[in-house]
Amino acid sequence: MLLAINCNNTNIKFGVVDGDRIVGEWRQHTSAMRTADEHAVWLMELMRMEGIDAKSVTDAIIGSVVPQANFNLRRLCTRYFDIEPLFIGEPNVIHGIKIKGVGAGADRICNTVGASLMFPRTPVVVVDFGTATNFDVVDEEGSYCGGAIAPGPNLSIEALVAAAALLPRIVVEKPEKVIGTTTVACMHTGVFWGYVGLIEGIVTRIRAEFGKPMKVVSTGGLAPVFDGYISVIDQVAPDITARGLIEIWKRSKKAA
Repeated sequence: MLLAINCNNTNIKFGVVDGDRIVGEWRQHTSAMRTADEHAVWLMELMRMEGIDAKSVTDAIIGSVVPQANFNLRRLCTRYFDIEPLFIGEPNVIHGIKIKGVGAGADRICNTVGASLMFPRTPVVVVDFGTATNFDVVDEEGSYCGGAIAPGPNLSIEALVAAAALLPRIVVEKPEKVIGTTTVACMHTGVFWGYVGLIEGIVTRIRAEFGKPMKVVSTGGLAPVFDGYISVIDQVAPDITARGLIEIWKRSKKAA
């Protein structure tokens, strides 16, 4: 079985994959200070609770946008699973897509590969709700064409709280009314509907510039919160990044 690790700025997602089926999946808050031993205690206990034998894991792949966490993630694989993991971005990893331009991180590469698998021969915009909100543009050939990066909703809330003494920390949720009558209600409106407008505005401009019909899918931790309220999003694809990560492992093993 395959251990697939997707390390982002907010969370690390660990998945155990049997063939094409994800048999276990868990999230952990990202911390570069967390040691390989701490990762192992947490992960192996969760695997045990799900009835997954750690000895059945024979391969590992890691997609990371947090370089400071990579040493301990690699150590987790080598010490506790006796596996040398593949890292997206290293020369021996084959993602099999064209990257038009520069600056595609592991998460955007995985989203591109996942989009080309889920929607073959179809241009796609992947809206990834993470620490940042990424817009990944994939053409009909499955190539990464670039996109946009905006601050994520929670990052915007943290900026508000840090800069405005009387504003409290809130969670992202749909407000009952657009016109807020309390400070908290006003913040909910500004964050929620502000991001609805941001997503719709950027996607509309991407589509106009691309010049062809495009599928628009959302993913990431906050994607379900906005599901049904952003007119330009066709569907939520929660596993698009994981699908891409697994496919990259398959392509790399085949080429080895």
